[in-house]
Amino acid sequence: MAADADHDRILSELDIHADPFAICALEGACSLGLGRNPGSTLHYVLGGRGRITFQTLAPLPLLPGRLVLVPASLGHSLMNDGGGQVGLPACEPAGLDLERHIAMGKGDGNMLVLCSHVTLGMRDTHGLVDLLRTPLWMDVAQSGTAAGAMRALMAEMTCPRAGRGAMIRVLLLQCMIELLRDRLEAGDPAVLWLRALADPGLWQALRTMLDDPGAPHSLERLSEVAGMSRTRFAARFQAAYGHAPMAFLRRLRLARAARLLAETRQPVKRIAEKVGFRSRSAFTRAFAGEWGQSPRTFRKDV
Repeated sequence: MAADADHDRILSELDIHADPFAICALEGACSLGLGRNPGSTLHYVLGGRGRITFQTLAPLPLLPGRLVLVPASLGHSLMNDGGGQVGLPACEPAGLDLERHIAMGKGDGNMLVLCSHVTLGMRDTHGLVDLLRTPLWMDVAQSGTAAGAMRALMAEMTCPRAGRGAMIRVLLLQCMIELLRDRLEAGDPAVLWLRALADPGLWQALRTMLDDPGAPHSLERLSEVAGMSRTRFAARFQAAYGHAPMAFLRRLRLARAARLLAETRQPVKRIAEKVGFRSRSAFTRAFAGEWGQSPRTFRKDV
């Protein structure tokens, strides 16, 4: 019961914002590369079957009704296996006056996917999504809450009314809460860090890092923020997040740097300074070690 109460408190603080939705249409057996995005990407399969492939992770099957949250800056592609879906699903997504990403290949059958870039955080806190490193997914039909929310979301998009943006945000938040609690209850290691947010001391230290990862944080200062000794703080943080505090901060800085490279045209040196690196060369080495590319190459590929 205590764990449920902690999860309830955490999930009640979640907030989400989404860009306008687009329809990704794959006609015949083909692939549609979507590259990297500085925010997370949400995919909802309307029709057809295929896979979502990643640069460094195993592919994930796609089928109608599957909802997938792809972490920030994780390059990926949609692949249609061909066959199956012909024409448009019953929700008639062609009625949506939205941008279309289209790929055409050989063979028959379509795969249609509703896509949006999303920002997920906790109330008054930015960057929570940077903690997610592997995709999360669920089959909406297995959850009455998520299924109802997606039906209502499609209705909102096909019949514009006052307050549509606010309603879509609320409906998406319902889906995200259902997705996260499903993964928490299943013990998915990808979301174990959510449980640690229930620890007030660890949360204060984590929030300090999230709010300004480029600040000159130290183990001593973070342990003071957490109200713990250095040894106790380091041990509890390692157990909660799978990394020592300063190693975690380094990954957070590099995730924030990836977002700045994609979203802004600021010079690489300036971005390095913003995320806490004293020299551009040190930043370039660290970034390449984390993302497999130099900052300049990463920016070109986004």
